[in-house]
Amino acid sequence: MAKYFEDIVVGGEYLSPGRTITEADIVGFAALSGDWFPLHTDEEYARKGPYKTRIAHGLLGLALTEGMKFRIPEFMNVAYTASLYWNYRFTNPIHIGDTVRVKVRVESKRETKSAARGMVIEYISMLNQRDEVVGEGDHGLLVLRRGKTESDRGRNGQ
Repeated sequence: MAKYFEDIVVGGEYLSPGRTITEADIVGFAALSGDWFPLHTDEEYARKGPYKTRIAHGLLGLALTEGMKFRIPEFMNVAYTASLYWNYRFTNPIHIGDTVRVKVRVESKRETKSAARGMVIEYISMLNQRDEVVGEGDHGLLVLRRGKTESDRGRNGQ
């Protein structure tokens, strides 16, 4: 059953299951993104750096943040229509072997010019196995309204 804008509860907090970061995750992300920076992919180079070992790409953490949100039952069937922005900070490194999870808090929601959808602001934190925040920030997105169609959109679509 779909969840619509009207069903989203401001102030609701939710936690995803964990996921352990592997070397394959980092190498796969490097291949996908083309970012082979040695801090992520060269152990000898990384040993001489501030973390003394390879770390995951910050953008890998952000991509996982969005994906892990959908492992939370309350977000599995939300009628999202667009991601508008991320305002995200990378606060601590993610190491191979870290187990991460995401905490989502619904900060606010508001109607838009479009009768077909509303805007929702989430605050999302990625935590490691020690409950240290490794990334956090706001995510703005559009969610469909119950019983509305695209023909109900306003002039600018928002």
